[in-house]
Amino acid sequence: MVTRLSFIILAVLLFPRFGESQTIKNLPQDYFINPLDINLRLSGSFGELRSNHFHSGLDIKTNQVTGLPVYAVANGYVSRIKIQTYGYGKALYITHPNGYVSVYAHLSKFSPRIEAYVKKLQYAKETYEIELFPNDLELRLDQGEVVAYSGNTGGSGGPHLHFEIRDSAERIINPLLFGIDIADSKKPLVKQMMAYPLDENSTINGKREPFQLRVIPQKNGTFKVEPFKAYGTIGIGVNTSDQMDYERNQNGIYSLTTHFNGSKNFEMTFDRFSFDETRHINQLIDYKFFKEHKSRISRLYVPEGSPLSIYRNTKDGGKLNITEPNTTHTYKIEICDFKNNSSVVHVEIVNDDIPLEKQVPDNTGLTYVNHNISFNENYGKYSLSIPSGALYENALIEIKESGDKLIVGKDEIPVHKNMYISYDMSSKTGDNMKQYYIAEVQPWGALYHIDSKLKGTTLSAGTRNFGTYTVAKDDLAPTIAPLNFKDKSWISNAKTLKLQIDDRQSGINGYRATLNGNFILMEYEYKDKMLTHDLADNVVTDGENLLKVIVTDNVGNSTTFEAVLNFKS
Repeated sequence: MVTRLSFIILAVLLFPRFGESQTIKNLPQDYFINPLDINLRLSGSFGELRSNHFHSGLDIKTNQVTGLPVYAVANGYVSRIKIQTYGYGKALYITHPNGYVSVYAHLSKFSPRIEAYVKKLQYAKETYEIELFPNDLELRLDQGEVVAYSGNTGGSGGPHLHFEIRDSAERIINPLLFGIDIADSKKPLVKQMMAYPLDENSTINGKREPFQLRVIPQKNGTFKVEPFKAYGTIGIGVNTSDQMDYERNQNGIYSLTTHFNGSKNFEMTFDRFSFDETRHINQLIDYKFFKEHKSRISRLYVPEGSPLSIYRNTKDGGKLNITEPNTTHTYKIEICDFKNNSSVVHVEIVNDDIPLEKQVPDNTGLTYVNHNISFNENYGKYSLSIPSGALYENALIEIKESGDKLIVGKDEIPVHKNMYISYDMSSKTGDNMKQYYIAEVQPWGALYHIDSKLKGTTLSAGTRNFGTYTVAKDDLAPTIAPLNFKDKSWISNAKTLKLQIDDRQSGINGYRATLNGNFILMEYEYKDKMLTHDLADNVVTDGENLLKVIVTDNVGNSTTFEAVLNFKS
């Protein structure tokens, strides 16, 4: 075990060096061990492109099982524990003497002493979801000590361990930079490419619209693109990914560099970023193309106002100036994974003639929204507020009331921060207005609950998606069904109590369980709609025990379930 004196000495000697002099290029290579005692294979890599964010760590496969021992990658102490229904699920944060923090997420449970520490406080605060910040003396750890067990909790699509390393400024760093080794001898894949006219005077093959390029694999392992004509300022985009040894799934790349007419003009490297940056992925990708085709094309130029720190060594922001008459330009893309396997794409761009006339788009029925100015308008019973900075760039949007719905464009323009929709509920006076909520109407007709607030007769909600919205009513209470017991059953030999809960309209908001009037801990797994109580908590007493579970939905409807449970120790 780390002694208090040795911990303080290491912190004094190493932490200042990190804060003052260490750079992303000289990270310690032998300081951290692997968090799992298996051959590491990845279902997700650092920086991988995900919905509304870059992936912030490594998703390590656990052979589709839960319960693998998770090890502290270095000496340190547990500095944070967070348990939530969504997101990281059960997550553990360990601060190390050199200033780094390692993160372990989607855990099934913690090691016995950490589990006891957490449950004591969960019972004291009477809540399953909890965030704790132990001090540096409470939960000390040795390198290689079992701290938890892998799982599938929170927003996880299958059993795995999500692992991160952060610096003292809470920036996430690619764990592979610390010497963690993953077998990879395969070159990145090149799947799609696009060319974009970037202003009203630019064209691709004579048109002012994006053009999908034909990618042609070459016998020598490189790629080339069928030549195309362009004029003015244009940009290039590519859909690329990496495949590691022994794996079928595709992961993110590590770096990409472009050269225009022989000179480097753009580079991006996925080595470190901050959480404040991550939603700007929607500027990096061709968002409209992604929404239409479920394919992420990275734009190889810097969008206006983008704060992404992954961009390096850009000239003209990576944009290409195609204005020299009778000229053929060369463009090269080199895509690398972390092991420096690379794929090269060669592009020829023929300078087109100057457009003779401007093509004027038909903007009839569209509303102009300046991304730097707050927008506030009423549409019948609805009102819409789009704050300054909610959009990345100016936009023309169809906004109108249609029947009982408010149409706010289509989900093909990314929204960075909440816009607000309000509805005048005066016509609902006399009804139970608390049962109403604002819902996003999905293309297939389903209604998606948006967290709504009623103030007086105004119902309002914030959202970060363009689309169609309506006001819906939920007057149905949640359902509760016991799975491994029934009323008046004996549970002396049982290990858990399981109930399935559901709400088909606004969704589950909360729950509370008591036994003989006292709070008991129930873990909620939303993916299978399951509440589970661990009888090892020893809250059951000999004789009859009254279990009471109350489940509430997002508009306040509630259901109460009661059962008598017989127990003999």
